[in-house]
Amino acid sequence: SGLTILQTASNPFIVRLGNEESAAARIAFMGLLNKAAGVLAPIVFTSLVLSGLPDVNQESLNAMPQEVKATLINDMSVSLIQPYVAMAIALGVLALVFMRLALPAINDEQAKDETLKTPLSSSKDKKILHFPHLVLGAISLFFYVGGEVIAGDTIGLYGSSIGVENATTLTSFTMIAMVIGYAVGLICIPRFISQQTALLSSAVLGVVFTTSILMSSNTDTGISEVLWGWTGVQSLPFLPNSVTCIALLGLANAMVWPAIWPLALNNLGKYTAQGSALLIMGIAGGAILPMVYGGASELVGGQSAYAIMLPCYCFIAYYAVLGCKKQRW
Repeated sequence: SGLTILQTASNPFIVRLGNEESAAARIAFMGLLNKAAGVLAPIVFTSLVLSGLPDVNQESLNAMPQEVKATLINDMSVSLIQPYVAMAIALGVLALVFMRLALPAINDEQAKDETLKTPLSSSKDKKILHFPHLVLGAISLFFYVGGEVIAGDTIGLYGSSIGVENATTLTSFTMIAMVIGYAVGLICIPRFISQQTALLSSAVLGVVFTTSILMSSNTDTGISEVLWGWTGVQSLPFLPNSVTCIALLGLANAMVWPAIWPLALNNLGKYTAQGSALLIMGIAGGAILPMVYGGASELVGGQSAYAIMLPCYCFIAYYAVLGCKKQRW
């Protein structure tokens, strides 16, 4: 709830803080900081929670006697307490900082004037659902957040199910890919590509990587060897191709959120706050679609279940090409 309120306020603020054509780049900068923490968090939590415990994955847990398994899971649960207490303290300190931080003001009167100038808002009875590009943007965010959560959160479960060691750290690979994607967006938008082009490119990459997951091997590590084998970093393990493709979805997902927000909030003017609240509801996709993936994985297997993301990326592509331009239902 707290993060939802924070996002509702921060995203339109960043969009309207400067030129609208470069809004995606500003949100991408926010994403760089956000996902950099996303890279570090699984590593730090793994070291805190699993320190002193044997290397475990789903296969090793299933092979344990029931009493030993119950004891191990209890020990892991107890070790979660201190990290979450520390996180709560950090958030409290952050709240105190924001109370004393002088943020620049946004001119609401200018936004109202812009709304009155656009034919979309000629009616006094205009409702927030009367803006097609906003509603379709919220649906796109629903599919995007669902896809992002599936890519980030199931990679560890999937890796564990096929016996990948240290599977709890695999989320960091997805986050690293997202950080790279944010950096590319920060550099390229709007210098070389528009926000709309960035969104379409992201959707196409999503389709390509999802298709690759479905067709890739669970034993061959050729893709990861090509991508980071040349670095010589011993701490970077070579991953099965299917797992590597899941991680690469982070690259496809990176610029979707930054690009949709300015496109969906375009010309909303005085309706911007309501529009932001509607867009934030798209986060529900991160709760619903992973459950769909879970149900599908029980029916057709974890690898084949990733096919549910294909229609998600196809809808995002539709929004990038046509939906963001739609002025009337």
